Amino acid sequence: MTPEVLSPAGDLECLKTALLYGADAVYLARREFGMRSAPKNFSYEELCEACSLAHSAGKKIYLACNTLPRNRELSGLKVFADEASSAGVDAFIVSDIGVMSLLKEYAPDIDIHISTQAGVVNFASAREFYRMGAKRAVLARELSLDEIKQIRDNTPPELELEAFVHGAMCVSFSGRCLLSQYLTGRDANRGECAQPCRWSYALMEMTREGQYFPVEESDGGTYILNAKDMCMIEHLGELASAGISSFKIEGRAKSPYYVATVTNAYRAAVDSLALKSLPEWIKDETEKVSHREYCTGFYFGSDEIMQNTKDGGYVRGYDFAGTVEGSDGEFAEILQRSRFFRGDTLEAAIPRGRPVCFTVERIIDKNGEESEAANRAAEHYRISCPIRLEPGTVLRVKKHQGGI
Repeated sequence: MTPEVLSPAGDLECLKTALLYGADAVYLARREFGMRSAPKNFSYEELCEACSLAHSAGKKIYLACNTLPRNRELSGLKVFADEASSAGVDAFIVSDIGVMSLLKEYAPDIDIHISTQAGVVNFASAREFYRMGAKRAVLARELSLDEIKQIRDNTPPELELEAFVHGAMCVSFSGRCLLSQYLTGRDANRGECAQPCRWSYALMEMTREGQYFPVEESDGGTYILNAKDMCMIEHLGELASAGISSFKIEGRAKSPYYVATVTNAYRAAVDSLALKSLPEWIKDETEKVSHREYCTGFYFGSDEIMQNTKDGGYVRGYDFAGTVEGSDGEFAEILQRSRFFRGDTLEAAIPRGRPVCFTVERIIDKNGEESEAANRAAEHYRISCPIRLEPGTVLRVKKHQGGI
């Protein structure tokens, strides 16, 4: 079977974007029991709409329930499960075995996927979760391809294996981190991580208060915990051969632009698995979203340098210019997100296709007046566009541009 492209959605707009750009399934969360508190997440009504949209397109919805809830929170799990069942959720993503047993009791018809938070790193764990009723295991990110193949060879073929292929990585074992709670009071295991692994650190001797000593020589500070981002776009065939049936993209806190661009890249890469080499434009797409320096994680062993100790910044060559709401082959109606100018070249990320560039000759604001720039975020503009674009298409502009 062709591996599944599994995309993230922090809100309904990202959900619609993921489906438009070729996701086979989307994972998301409610406003409770999910490991990301920063996104808007989904109300019950929005969850119902998400499931309806996905199922009408032949796609699936996986609902995260992967926090480590305390005793007082368990009473809310019954309503959570009932609403998920009513909405039509296809699977729960679970890390806690107590939560797993309760969800199987409350919503027995919904599949169980074991979260990467559970830290499945061997076939014995995977087999036991399958025996307990799990349909899928989301493997720990610490595994190599050889270890994944050993798990596949020693588990029932009915147990699906999922692995992360793209996005931010955590410095801690399968994301089970206590550093954020210790330093800020924000519990990473309850979706509130402050990302202290991205901070710059120095040493301070207790009798020399205010005197900071770098851990290594660097003018910009020392980012001793800062992990690079993962990008496996060129190695999906190897993952599939090792036994992975679902390719997971990280990013429930990311923008619709990120979801569109990365989903489109991995959709195209999966569709190109039969080719001898990956088309260059697909690899280029992953460079057009804001990201940290890329690496391939632990898949090829631990020899690769996976930390960026120089800085905590991002590589960002493009801005999200806007989203197309309508197009007639002469003009496009757009919702603007970042400013651009008359004379700029925009790039349309075509759903399930390679991007197309065009020059903006005219910009007309919401009052019908000609404008030199689209520079009011979240306002509607009409721009000249010689290509008929599908509603929902995202537009981007190179950061070095800016002016006629």
